[in-house]
Amino acid sequence: MVISSDIALLAELEPVAATLLENHYAKTKEWHPHTLVPWSRGKDFEEGYEWSPEEFDMPDEVRSALFVNLLTEDNLPYYFRDIERMFGRDGAWGEWVRRWTAEEGRHATVIREYLTITRAIDPVALERGRMAQMGGGEVPEPETASDGLVYVTLQELATRISHRNTGARITDPAGHNILRRVAMDENHHFLFYRDMAKAALEINPSMVVKSMEKEILGFAMPGTGIPEFAKHSKAISAAGIYDLQAHYEQILDPIVLNFWDLPNIEGLDAEAEQARDRTVAYIEKSGRVAKRIKDRKEAQAATETITI
Repeated sequence: MVISSDIALLAELEPVAATLLENHYAKTKEWHPHTLVPWSRGKDFEEGYEWSPEEFDMPDEVRSALFVNLLTEDNLPYYFRDIERMFGRDGAWGEWVRRWTAEEGRHATVIREYLTITRAIDPVALERGRMAQMGGGEVPEPETASDGLVYVTLQELATRISHRNTGARITDPAGHNILRRVAMDENHHFLFYRDMAKAALEINPSMVVKSMEKEILGFAMPGTGIPEFAKHSKAISAAGIYDLQAHYEQILDPIVLNFWDLPNIEGLDAEAEQARDRTVAYIEKSGRVAKRIKDRKEAQAATETITI
């Protein structure tokens, strides 16, 4: 049930949600997972079958990204529970929640079928990971609708970046096209939440800025219930699939500082002013660290080129 303190905000945002939902319907295109999966490459898993990485040529860090991305998508029932709790089940909000859930469900379907057909990842490890992930049901749980709008904006864009960068590293055209298609969906979801958060800022800027501090400073991609999540996350970051540089250059700077215009939001109460100052300082520090990471990678790449 939506918490009582959010009811007024969600009611005031309802017309915006309805408009953005209509925009979403107009801009998204129907697609079918079964048309993207290379079924002709499939074969039975005989009794006693044991998977080997030699079955599919793929870098380990890409396997880590696919493993984490798929198991994250598999946790959809718990995400549905959470966004329905935050936004409700009625009106435009409820319709969005159900539409979002239906579209996200395709992602797990198409990625899992692709990985099973191609044997790109150990199917036993994948199924055990799914059971562990869904058995734990760990998901981020923003406390309020305002917190949720900020968090899902960051998370949907981060997911789009991760899927797109993973797909770019898959040399198999089928896999590349699947991740590209999924990333396009995630981008549409991101745009809905980004614009909803912008509308919430116009209604109650102090509340949303406080949510920004909470969610930006404490942001983490979902997946803590995934087996060996820390190891996979480290591999994903080291490969540049999703790291602090991407987080700053593609999320914090263009969305928080520019689109939401955090440094210049007016009408804040004293507590929100302090939250804004702390958040901007955090983002600026993240930018400096991201630049050092980028410079180090460029220097390393130059050294390797000279060595070769």
